[in-house]
Amino acid sequence: MTPKDPGLKIDRRKFLAGAAVAGAATTVMPHAEAAPSQPAARPSALPPSARMVAAETGTPEMPKNKQGKPGSDFMVDVIKTLDIKYLPCNAASSFRALHESLIDYGGDKTPQFMTCLHEESAVGMAHGYFKASGKPLMTLVHGTVGLQHASMAIYNAWCDRVPVIVVGGNDLDAAYRPPGVPTFHSAQDINALVRDFTKWDDTPVSPQHFAQSFVRMYRTAMTPPYGPVMMSLDAGLQQEPVHEMGEKLYIPRYVPNSAPAGDMGAVKEAARMLANAERPVIVVDRAARTQKGVDLLVELAELLQAPVVDQQGRMNFPKTHYLNRPANVISTADVIIGMELSDFWGVVNGYVDNGDHGIGFNESKIKSGTKLISINSVELITKANYQDFQRFQVVDVSMPADAEATLPALIEALKVAIPNDRKAAIAKRGETIRKASAEGRDNVRKAAAIAWDASPISTARLTMEIFNAIKNEDWSLVASEGNVSNWPNRLWPMDKHYQWLGRSGGYGVGYGAPASVGAALANRDLGRFSVSIQSDGDLMYAPGVLWTAAKYKIPLLAVMHNNRGYHQEVMHIQRLANFRDRVVNKASDLSPIGTAIEGPDIEYHKLAESMGWWAKGPIKDPAQLGAAIKEAVAVVKSGQPALINVWTQPR
Repeated sequence: MTPKDPGLKIDRRKFLAGAAVAGAATTVMPHAEAAPSQPAARPSALPPSARMVAAETGTPEMPKNKQGKPGSDFMVDVIKTLDIKYLPCNAASSFRALHESLIDYGGDKTPQFMTCLHEESAVGMAHGYFKASGKPLMTLVHGTVGLQHASMAIYNAWCDRVPVIVVGGNDLDAAYRPPGVPTFHSAQDINALVRDFTKWDDTPVSPQHFAQSFVRMYRTAMTPPYGPVMMSLDAGLQQEPVHEMGEKLYIPRYVPNSAPAGDMGAVKEAARMLANAERPVIVVDRAARTQKGVDLLVELAELLQAPVVDQQGRMNFPKTHYLNRPANVISTADVIIGMELSDFWGVVNGYVDNGDHGIGFNESKIKSGTKLISINSVELITKANYQDFQRFQVVDVSMPADAEATLPALIEALKVAIPNDRKAAIAKRGETIRKASAEGRDNVRKAAAIAWDASPISTARLTMEIFNAIKNEDWSLVASEGNVSNWPNRLWPMDKHYQWLGRSGGYGVGYGAPASVGAALANRDLGRFSVSIQSDGDLMYAPGVLWTAAKYKIPLLAVMHNNRGYHQEVMHIQRLANFRDRVVNKASDLSPIGTAIEGPDIEYHKLAESMGWWAKGPIKDPAQLGAAIKEAVAVVKSGQPALINVWTQPR
């Protein structure tokens, strides 16, 4: 059927009834062809009979008097208006009509269907893709079970403020729903599974309703603060022909919303406080959405000559800029402005976990009287159930607004607010910070040199051997899920917004590999070189995404941080054992019971090779690491994904 062919107008009830009869024919023989009472012995596996082949591959008989465009074809028309380039997905029956329309009516272009081996991987790919490209992807999930698989990745996207368009197939009409598996996989309201961590959801009941809701949810997802959105899509609505009922269907035109900017009165008050501060500090988490956001933050910081503490939810501020400073600078601040902070309370308060529930030590990190300013768009979408909004922190000026959209007005207000007699003092403050920055960089380099020749390989050496191999490329660090002591952000000269894409948001293990593949897909089209520092435990949550990367020729350099254990949990167990005055019961000389990923050791290079990657390892000798990574870089530049399995220190 060509895209212009209206096809057959299928009555859903007759179609389902016909499908049920066809399915029964594959398992129940007519009486006239009944098998003998004592059949001859047969092999355990037989090729399908001619009847079974016809039932599974033949064209069902359809009513001849009802014709029309399938609803799913119109849905493809709607989707195409939004220029969604890819659709990573694990195929399923509940959206089979839309699947068929996407590939046969839509030509498998815009979006291109990309086969994934797990729903969590599909959402994770969309998550990483957006952070590299600034454009959202769509995925399809299967009813109750597929959405449950995807839910962890959706939660990560929610916490990380990333738009993902999720459409879940569902079979709503219980009177005509096929029994058995389709009924197990259906629900009255599948959206309820993820409603607490999506921005918006809907269940359209007509083609026109779908058109309006799909454009609405795309716009909602793409309005800061970004977030995932969800649609439950009835199988019958996909399969039945379009009935216009006297009214011509239309597709609403997408017009993006402007980002919510801060109230001008609050902006001017914040500017006044910052202009008169002796020791202002800027703290940022997901403040820069684009390169423009990075540049605006630099302008603000230089105007104030104020240190910037980057919590690294995104690449907010150049890492080698002298105003990029560690978090301890807030202890002397008299004014702190926090932008898109996920945890303002944690910025200004300390908490020591002493190991027993309810026992912790809190202390303020700031001086008494320090003024706090907040610009945070997440306050516009805060919900009650999931605690991603963290503890409540009282601030002196609060702007529920998008930080990047507010920065131009804040900068202009600050230029007006800074008195001439303060400019010399501000310049002197900058010189003091510049000197401290140079000393700090020297100390970081000295710390990185410790255990440089150790085996297993130190995470500092791992990080710098990677950088040495990619420094002449237009590189993008698409994920660093393993805890490698934050060496990339401490040592690499990052100044472009795509050079660091941040972490998962919800700290859900299993994000790193899918998000890396999704970001590498975006970078492939943009001509960038993608590299990930891939932790071992994280990869094993969703290793099937390696196959997707190989199938679609997505170039990515994945360097394993293979410390052979869940090391963070090792420390939790050790801390509790210390608190209770016990000796940790060890299964080996390396790790306590329940946290080691060894015996047998996972050969990640062989796992990658089995799915079509170039791979090498395990690398245990640091002297061999640099040459292996350079070899892998050449492979990736040729268009193939490559993985290096490196045995590393715990962190």
